[in-house]
Amino acid sequence: MIDNTHFDILNVIETHGTYQPEKLAICCGEKKRLWRDLKQNINKVANFFKKIGVDKGDNVALLIGNRPEIIELIFGIVKMGACVVPLSGLLTTEQVTVLVNNSDAKFFVVDNEFFDLVTSDLSKLRNIDKDNLLFLGGEQDCWEKISSEKHDYSFEYNCGPDDNFNIIYSSGTTGVPKGIVQTHRARSHWATSNAIEMSFNSECKSLTTTALYSNGTWLMMLPTLFVGGTLHVMNGFDPRAFVDLVKRESITHTFLVPPQFSAILSSENLERDNFNSLKTILSAGSPLRLDLKEDILLRMSENLFELYGFSEGFATMLKPDDQRKKFGSVGTPVLGFEIKIIDEKGKECAPNVAGEIAGYGAGMMKEYYREVELTNNLIWADTRGRSFIKSGDIGSLDEDGFLTILDRKKDMIISGGLNVFPVDIEEVVGKHPDITDVTVIGVPHEKWGETCLALIIPKNGVEPDCDEIKKWSNEKLAKHQRLRDVEIREEFPRNALGKVLKRVLREPYWS
Repeated sequence: MIDNTHFDILNVIETHGTYQPEKLAICCGEKKRLWRDLKQNINKVANFFKKIGVDKGDNVALLIGNRPEIIELIFGIVKMGACVVPLSGLLTTEQVTVLVNNSDAKFFVVDNEFFDLVTSDLSKLRNIDKDNLLFLGGEQDCWEKISSEKHDYSFEYNCGPDDNFNIIYSSGTTGVPKGIVQTHRARSHWATSNAIEMSFNSECKSLTTTALYSNGTWLMMLPTLFVGGTLHVMNGFDPRAFVDLVKRESITHTFLVPPQFSAILSSENLERDNFNSLKTILSAGSPLRLDLKEDILLRMSENLFELYGFSEGFATMLKPDDQRKKFGSVGTPVLGFEIKIIDEKGKECAPNVAGEIAGYGAGMMKEYYREVELTNNLIWADTRGRSFIKSGDIGSLDEDGFLTILDRKKDMIISGGLNVFPVDIEEVVGKHPDITDVTVIGVPHEKWGETCLALIIPKNGVEPDCDEIKKWSNEKLAKHQRLRDVEIREEFPRNALGKVLKRVLREPYWS
């Protein structure tokens, strides 16, 4: 019988380390890894964790900043058959504890810079004690033990396409974070589909600007490693440093979230020539306002890709050739996915009719970790019996199959019985000359149930007149969209990919 073969990213990385050993694989500041080094270190990690008692199917949590070691730990832990659980360094001690316990992690690797987040009271960590808590850096650096391993550099890889690869915790923009379980098959699809869609190849030089624990950052990481390119990693984002790095290293592919685009475009002496090497500049994480998109196309690059994605497992993409033709849309499904729009009764909507976005394809999650009811509630079955995943987002498909996002279902404002989509209002208010960013939320109203409140971040050095902005905006809005008020904020609470946490902003008004 012929084997059930699988085009697996871990096997491909092993191959690159064998056939292009001297080529640069990862560059993060002064730290560099050749492909030979990356292959060897991944195998050393796999051997190390097997030796200290990690078994196939165990979950291993990581709390690590942007450094090459996190990539080697991710792939090494997965290669030995375990499931990796990358966590955010932006979390509180309580949040870290909740997620480590929720994931049933058997081992926990913590970057020395996050030492204080986990050492105050280990008794609250259900499966973790001093014997299976490992530190990266500092006096107890586990990497010294890993890198000094004299064991053979090979590792007997024995994972199947349906084995768990990772648990990614959702950003929590609309509630408590959930553990999204993705398999080897789903991760390999993520790598191949995005590599094809965004023209990654072995000569690419990609740049990540966001945290490596984040699912969105893997839009650059996985395809680059899959094709055997070179991955450049920023320790922390700085707009001037980004521009200089793109020009100096002739970066071909990069990923930015909308607030990063805004920061770059606000830089002094910005020249379009700085971005000549970029073949792909990807925006994802949260929607681009149309005025910001226009600025990117005019002042940075026409090679703009926009991705609307759902960590649970589907995505659409608007490519450069369609930017001017379908300016307000987020494109068509990424290779291997399908999109449907469904109404409140679960019926498929006609073109240009708004409903909930649902998706299907090879990159879908396996489940929410140990949350059977939540997983089942997410599923919508089509007429063929296939399990589509509901997004909680509202959108519509036009006659050509291009998707337009109207808003998150939970962010939609119902005022006087009418549906109001905040994104429509944000497009209007965001064009005011005194504003650099805006978000609109629904707040209580005695007569209408809800009404619209605009929260704005003014441009540097500007003292905006909120009454004037309200009047200016309301003259351009329909009656049911009009603003009750405008309030100033210094910043908005955001997740790792720049998406505004509207739930957090609404809480004080509804409590």
